Amino acid sequence: MNDSFADATSRLWHAIGAEDTELAAAQLTTTGPRAVLPAAFDVTGLATGAVAAATVAAAQFFAARRQSKQPAVTVDSLESCAAFASERLFTPVGWTRPPLWDPIAGNYRAADAWIRLHTNYASHRAAVERVLGANDRETVQAAVAALSAEELETAIVDAGGCAAVMHNRVQWLASAPGAATADAPPLTAVERRSSGARTPDAVGQLPFDGVRVLDLTRVIAGPVCTKFLAGYGAEVLRIDPPGFDEVPSLLPETTLGKRTAALDLTASTDRATFEELLAGADVLVSGLRADVLKRLGYDDEALTAVNPGLIVASLDAYGWGGPWRNRRGFDSLVQMSCGIADDGATATGQAEPIPLPVQALDHATGWLLAAAVARALTRRLTHSTSARIHGSLIGTANLLYSLTPPNGHLPVSTPEDFTFMATTTAWGPARRVPLPGRIDGVPVHWSQPAGPLGRHPAMWVMP
Repeated sequence: MNDSFADATSRLWHAIGAEDTELAAAQLTTTGPRAVLPAAFDVTGLATGAVAAATVAAAQFFAARRQSKQPAVTVDSLESCAAFASERLFTPVGWTRPPLWDPIAGNYRAADAWIRLHTNYASHRAAVERVLGANDRETVQAAVAALSAEELETAIVDAGGCAAVMHNRVQWLASAPGAATADAPPLTAVERRSSGARTPDAVGQLPFDGVRVLDLTRVIAGPVCTKFLAGYGAEVLRIDPPGFDEVPSLLPETTLGKRTAALDLTASTDRATFEELLAGADVLVSGLRADVLKRLGYDDEALTAVNPGLIVASLDAYGWGGPWRNRRGFDSLVQMSCGIADDGATATGQAEPIPLPVQALDHATGWLLAAAVARALTRRLTHSTSARIHGSLIGTANLLYSLTPPNGHLPVSTPEDFTFMATTTAWGPARRVPLPGRIDGVPVHWSQPAGPLGRHPAMWVMP
């Protein structure tokens, strides 16, 4: 292993509840420059370590299924950082992708502080427009400038929208939501003895061949997890409400390898279909807010009753305890809330928020969630357990704060340094960055091209 990545890789490995002895047996090799992305934080170490954790965990599951020696794993920092920018680097060939951001999304100077408005969903934009009485960037800026940032944040959130005031780290930790999550880890995994676990079909060419994953995730973090599982053979079925309008610019990246179906979980017929899918699944991955599944009637007891061997992996923005556990949130908002954007401004001498160069909290959480799922599948196979996994963006932010940026290493890359591969989507051809990490002798293969939501029947294909 490249010794300069040893500490970061070890910390990310510990984050999924694994031990150094397992990592030492993994034959992990890390390559590439120690600093790739310019930031006041060790984003390169976070990316490399997160990719390593997931790839090693997949290799362990592959070896456990085959009852063979674990294959060697190689992770390159340049490829890992490119993957953390994948939605930005995705390049259509001969067609146009919608912009990544809504025109009024972004940072604004209020009367007393900076605030970020997140308006990529129509309902969230409508909430901002109702509160401010404005609907373009110029009039929004004028309205925001006259208001208290904290009062505006509260008003927008109460209206069903998303916003975050920029705090420094001390302010955040002194606040009620910050104090409640000050020690939150990136994820927790609780195991239980399991009976009736579904046994996937005979081992195939890829680690997760035969594994069924029910995907209730959106935007970036959860889809990163399920895209990784799909790339190594899992049958991933994404479920959304009928007519759900995901951020369209993300779909060419986030639906790769997955089938997508629509179900209304408030309708009895669709609930019955969903429960059939649950009964046949190995893993449920949810990116819904903390209490949404419970409100729909699918709390932990109900899920266990449907499928005792089900592994459930859930993620949210602001953690699983404290007053903001059910708050709507996104990577860019968490960076504003917890001090990252303020620390970026301080490090660069800027008077405005300076976020991370990529949505690193989203991507790292997704990779860690995938690692925890792979580990849970191994433990289910070897110890007859199932697991309940909880991850959060705020926990990943805490982890990032614990990483020491490498001294004397200047970022050396530009987008032109990254490797791209040709791909096919439902919208047309494109170029994307490949999945980082290599398992010796194991290819990556996505069985489905990226495409629109709700285009497949809500059923499992593999027996």
